[in-house]
Amino acid sequence: MPARTEHLARRPCARGFSLIEMLVALAVFALAVLGLLNLAGESTRTAVAIEERVLAAVVADNVAVEAMTIDTRLLGDDAHGSETAGGRDWRWTRTVAATADASLLRVDITVMPPGEERVAAELALFRGVAE
Repeated sequence: MPARTEHLARRPCARGFSLIEMLVALAVFALAVLGLLNLAGESTRTAVAIEERVLAAVVADNVAVEAMTIDTRLLGDDAHGSETAGGRDWRWTRTVAATADASLLRVDITVMPPGEERVAAELALFRGVAE
């Protein structure tokens, strides 16, 4: 038995991780963190874009309600203006066009952030012509 004990005593004790294993684990962890940070950034950018679209759609709906309620003689002219929604200013344009049916008008509404030509929301509706 003493020979067996000597063999165990000479064998080095292998506890813990080697330096290479620690570096590989740290690299994997760093890649995971970078992926999560990228995901968080994309989520923030998406939330901002959705907020802009929703607010612009509210402005378009407001202009559409006005277009449906005013006298059609006043509606015949194209119009543009600005409105505030969500603490932001928005520019809108309203164009009116005749359709193949003489009793209907097509009203197109576009909403843009101020100082930009990018359309944030657009809406088309049809309205009957008063006789």
